Amino acid sequence: MPLSRRRWIRRHSPVVRICHWVNLLCLIVLLMSGLQIFNAHPALYWGQATEFDHPWLALGAADSGGGRMDGITRVFGHRFVTTGLLGVSDVAGQPQPRGFPPWATLPGVQWLALGRRWHFFFAWLLVINGLVYLAWGLVTGHFRRDLLPTHDQLRHFGRTLLDHLRFRFPKGEEAEHYNLLQKLAYLVVVFVLLPLIVLAGLTMSPRLDSAFPGLLAFFGGRQSARSIHFLLAAALLAFVAIHLLMVVASGLWNNIRSMITGRYAIEESGGPDER
Repeated sequence: MPLSRRRWIRRHSPVVRICHWVNLLCLIVLLMSGLQIFNAHPALYWGQATEFDHPWLALGAADSGGGRMDGITRVFGHRFVTTGLLGVSDVAGQPQPRGFPPWATLPGVQWLALGRRWHFFFAWLLVINGLVYLAWGLVTGHFRRDLLPTHDQLRHFGRTLLDHLRFRFPKGEEAEHYNLLQKLAYLVVVFVLLPLIVLAGLTMSPRLDSAFPGLLAFFGGRQSARSIHFLLAAALLAFVAIHLLMVVASGLWNNIRSMITGRYAIEESGGPDER
């Protein structure tokens, strides 16, 4: 039987690694502080005006009798009991109406002003970090070299998707570069999701709307922008969850080490272990 050989490559540059960890910190704080802001009015609408009787999403509480409360989530008119997760949370041992529970928000207590400060600070940090990554990627050719799918990769999209669904990951030379699904996911996040979520967030500011009225027209109103901002945040959370699943399935320590030190081990057949 052929021996397994471990070959080391430099997979991530220092700029990519630093931007990755700054992004991670920003997204965690933005998500938790964003839920804190959402809790101040846990309902979403479409259009410019707030139609309080017709939210497409609402988290609330209902009296279930005997002094008990049920958490109620309404989505497009459909009612779901979500006690213990959404709508009602235990605060200091007592059930209280609350959209998202304290452990999911920053700060944990209901504190809108501080949540907004955290959110705005880390939003601008995310923007600055993104601009640094964008400038570096354009100057060095990182996007063209590492993120643009090749014609051969596009031709084998179905096979790549099936391999991932079966948790079969590239080996040898194929593992030296991002695969097609990674490239497409990163391109969508970097050039679609993140810019849109920032613009939707800016659209919720009356001061910026007065300076850039086209934002309101682009998103179809301030309430639509708020809903789109929330949905894009959910899409980013889904991306992160799938990303973490793939990191664990394809080799947790190898992937973490490559994002800390840049060194990535590739398993090949034949020859002794090389370090």
